[in-house]
Amino acid sequence: MRKPWMVGVLAGLLLLGACGDPSSGPESGAPVPSAPKASSTTHQRPAATPGTDTEAEPNSGAGAGSSTGAGAPSQRSRPTVLYLGDSLAMENQKVLGGLMRDELKARYTSAPYSGTTLCDYLEGTGKDSLVPPKDKAAALVRTLRPDFVVLQFWGNAWGYTPCMDGITHDKARDKYFARYTADARRLTDQIAGAAGGDRPKVVWVLQGPDPMTPDRVRRVNAVYERQAAASGDMLADAGKAVSPASARYTWSQYLPCTAYEREHSAYCTQPGSGRTALHIDDDYLHFCLAPTTTTPRPCPVRSPGILRITRAITGAVAAQLN
Repeated sequence: MRKPWMVGVLAGLLLLGACGDPSSGPESGAPVPSAPKASSTTHQRPAATPGTDTEAEPNSGAGAGSSTGAGAPSQRSRPTVLYLGDSLAMENQKVLGGLMRDELKARYTSAPYSGTTLCDYLEGTGKDSLVPPKDKAAALVRTLRPDFVVLQFWGNAWGYTPCMDGITHDKARDKYFARYTADARRLTDQIAGAAGGDRPKVVWVLQGPDPMTPDRVRRVNAVYERQAAASGDMLADAGKAVSPASARYTWSQYLPCTAYEREHSAYCTQPGSGRTALHIDDDYLHFCLAPTTTTPRPCPVRSPGILRITRAITGAVAAQLN
């Protein structure tokens, strides 16, 4: 049974105080059998480099994705994929890397930083950024020359991130959305400029429901949708995979098990009722089914929500390669 709303709200605030982000990092806790091992990732350093993730989810197939814009990047037998984002990306990165390699034979690099938002990955933010210069989006694009840059940001909604200049959703909603729109455009432009003539596709990951401010996530996703359409880039509606089938922006801690989850018992957490857990009781945001800690790292346990999200992202990229 879910805890009362007030307890959930308090737990959410405690998470924010500890980690400062709508997305702080996932989590230690005893791994289930065959769970991926946690890396030594910290808040200051990306967790994965090409070819270093040796453990991930079993080959689970790519999920459905959506895209906008005509034309795909030049076809390669092994596409290069760069994954950036906040703590949702932090907890997802190992599973996504496994899927990208298994399904697409991709060269994969992830460089998420918990607590971040779009402006943190912009060059020129200097000391007012949680991401060091070497890991800015444009810097990594110049180094790696990726075919795809996957961006997953829940939408930092308060004043923790210095580069947001104190603009918060609760106090200045119009400024908040205007800033997100401008930063999405600037980040796309910097990625394109860094790539020169061989521009990668940007994959904007649409986010799942927010139980506290449901309209905020809807509007953040709309920012990503407009930017993808304007620049001929892509969408991966990962949020749909963790939403009720008939209510895209209604938050739920549990959803009916999918066919894959029923066939793989580790992912159908309540087989008797035919449903699976997406969140633990005291964390309505993250999808890792292990308690959050103050040291961000990939999720150390098998988690249905993470697999659903990463399958959707992988499916969106796969659709561009077919």
